[in-house]
Amino acid sequence: MKFASALFCFGIVPLLLWGCGDNTQALKELTSIEDVPLGTAENIRMIYTDSARVQAILKAPKHIDYTHLSFQYSEFPEGVFVTFYDPQQRESFLEADYGILYNSTRIIDLRGNVELRSSDGAVLLTDQLFWDAQTEWLFTEKPFQYTSPDYDLDGVRLDANKEFTTFNTGTLEGTLQVEESQDTIPQQ
Repeated sequence: MKFASALFCFGIVPLLLWGCGDNTQALKELTSIEDVPLGTAENIRMIYTDSARVQAILKAPKHIDYTHLSFQYSEFPEGVFVTFYDPQQRESFLEADYGILYNSTRIIDLRGNVELRSSDGAVLLTDQLFWDAQTEWLFTEKPFQYTSPDYDLDGVRLDANKEFTTFNTGTLEGTLQVEESQDTIPQQ
């Protein structure tokens, strides 16, 4: 009997106590809301309006909402398609394999086969494009292709307004259509 008691005290009891350690960190990880989305939706269609005028329609196969976190964001892991409407109701289109919207900065990060097609026929292709919704500004550090009636460009860096009337870029290759005007300086 002494042998059985000793086995229990020195063999079984330590095994039981071994499983009762401080599991506070493990419990915190299991109950953390950091990795759990507020909601998930499939086949969504969001309409953005201003003064009762439709400005954009966003469609996505999947939307994951993390707006309950301190740094709020929404994710579109299976792609996103947006139709934009200008004041004359002309349509421009944006498509990407993945998108993430950071609510506090209003920056949208688009990745994978990003294509922007404007109502005037211009097309921008790149692997990643950031869109600042507040200032309506586009930028990327990735290579891009831009074609329009006046431009056929390949570049490495782009920083432009949404109309592409103002843009800065890094190294460029391509063709530009320029109109020559008569010199206004008198000849001597």
